[in-house]
Amino acid sequence: MKSSFSRAVDTVRVVAAETVQKANSGHPGAPMGCAPIATALYANVMNYCPKGHKWINRDRFVLSNGHASALLYTMLHNIGILSVEDLQGFRQLNSRTPGHPEFGHTPGVEVTTGPLGQGLSNAVGMAIAAKHAGAEFNRPGFDVINPTIYVLAGDGCLMEGVTNEASSIAGHMKLDNLVVLYDDNHITIDGSTDVAFTEDAAKRYEALGWHVIVVENGDDSEATDVLAAIEQAKTIDRPVLIKVRTTIGIYSAKAGTSKVHGSPIGAEDCARVRKELGIEGEAFETPADVKQFWADVVESKRAGHKAWGEMLERYAVEFPELHADLARRIKGEAPAELDAALKAVALGDAKATRQANNAILNVVNGVTPEVVGGSADLCASNLTTLKKNGEYMVAGDFSGRSIPFGVREHAMAALTNGISAFGLHWPFCATFMVFSGYMLGAMRVSAISGHRVVYVLTHDSIGVGEDGPTHQPVETLGQLRAIPNLSVWRPADERETAAAYAVAATRAGPLALALSRQGVPALCPDVELAMKGGYVLMEEANPQLILVASGTETSLAHDAAEAMIAKGIRVRVVSMPSVDAFNAQPTEYQEEVLPRRTGGVPIVSVEAASAMGMAGVSHAHIGVEEFGRSAPASQVYKVFGLTPEGVSERAAKFVGRTVGPILFE
Repeated sequence: MKSSFSRAVDTVRVVAAETVQKANSGHPGAPMGCAPIATALYANVMNYCPKGHKWINRDRFVLSNGHASALLYTMLHNIGILSVEDLQGFRQLNSRTPGHPEFGHTPGVEVTTGPLGQGLSNAVGMAIAAKHAGAEFNRPGFDVINPTIYVLAGDGCLMEGVTNEASSIAGHMKLDNLVVLYDDNHITIDGSTDVAFTEDAAKRYEALGWHVIVVENGDDSEATDVLAAIEQAKTIDRPVLIKVRTTIGIYSAKAGTSKVHGSPIGAEDCARVRKELGIEGEAFETPADVKQFWADVVESKRAGHKAWGEMLERYAVEFPELHADLARRIKGEAPAELDAALKAVALGDAKATRQANNAILNVVNGVTPEVVGGSADLCASNLTTLKKNGEYMVAGDFSGRSIPFGVREHAMAALTNGISAFGLHWPFCATFMVFSGYMLGAMRVSAISGHRVVYVLTHDSIGVGEDGPTHQPVETLGQLRAIPNLSVWRPADERETAAAYAVAATRAGPLALALSRQGVPALCPDVELAMKGGYVLMEEANPQLILVASGTETSLAHDAAEAMIAKGIRVRVVSMPSVDAFNAQPTEYQEEVLPRRTGGVPIVSVEAASAMGMAGVSHAHIGVEEFGRSAPASQVYKVFGLTPEGVSERAAKFVGRTVGPILFE
């Protein structure tokens, strides 16, 4: 006679396979093999409340191998968050069960996964966020924030470089609230892991500072050894990797082979497995005793949530200010003082925009306790040192706001996604702009997910100078501007930088700042005007030419315009710190600033970067269409004709030309 737990595990195996079969698309192997792990977590281990699935102190489950989404959706169905109809809509248009889990789309999904390694790395960020929040809010007798982050990861996740970077950080920081269950099934799409992955992952993780537990019998439907390993993990003073040997697609005709990784097992085999495991009913049907098993589980989870709520009521009485701040941050509200502080920023002196960012970042940090972050070993160059509570978080003391990312750009970006997803912080991370290429996988997931992350990317052009073309990101602005829902800002001065942060404070998505190494004059007349993304900086009545520029080239365009005006050419100069923010403005305002839909006036963009970044903005572009040079910045600018004389001479050639609209609607 099978136990209720074992019956629940077998039902998960069957329903997950049927979910993939109904869609005729997906990955049944890992869900069938990992059913004991998932059932152990959701039934016996994790604290959560289905009715309050956003409960801030819930334990988090991250499915790092996101292709196994049918497993996660089946578990969410078991605890009452998803319906049978949701499972039957797997991978279909407008369903709540997309092919890979999507944060913000499906209730109960903690992070967007699919690109392997991102989930585990996000989980490291979540564990850091939990530790920092605990240091902020917990008081004797009141463990308000103390969740554990559980991860299910596969062979592919452990092969990815980003997980090694993230796991190195986790080991260094001794994150004892992080448990990774490694589905060691020895199979990838191309066949056995013998083909490409023969390292001893357990020894690697031990070298990274983790405790490793090996479970040889992960196929056991009672999950006896898995549960024992998790209980042991709770007593360890550092992150834990539980290496669980499983059989991919267990019980199917294709069990243990790559054929069950990414293809349905067939309707006939689904029916055979259901019968063999003794799971009564038709496809997608859960037996009555298994339904009762999960109903009892859910009831027990509600009790834990209720007890926490009662504690929080006492906490509100004992620590009203802390409780008020926690409540504000759970709601996602910015501090009341932040908007006014940013809009009051003075014009300031000439300085590099990385210096301007340092000033504004510390204005934000001064009134916004949820700010946390750091640089990829470049704080002194990025100028991202926090003045208030800027100490590094370290093992045993997570009260500081700075994170020791080290030279790990990809993990840094992935960790900040997890920190944002946790729900109590506004993270930032920093590096040289050219190294954002290492971060693109995580930045893209951030944009898909709508995470509130600020990317501080300094040394943004050929203005880097002597370091040469390897460090001069001529193509990067175009890359970043092409990512949907990533707001890209290249401010010209301190006020435009403040405008970027004011926008970032309330937008549902990440924001990237492209910042200069070299100094530029202060030009922006008003922070609120700059928040529109583009505005008229310099105006001549009935202009014959419009120059539009961003960042360091804004002052260059200004000087070039003055040279042309001295020759009798009427020129308007538009500062455009953010193309996407400008394009989101009402059409009337856009046309008032840049008549792109009516034409008539030549528009020339000026930017020390590829024309791709200004696509849809101008008729012509003065910029950089090749890699840069190693020389002092002023000399490199001169090579590319980016001087007031060079720009005015080239731009003047467009005066009098007949030009049509750039945009059609």
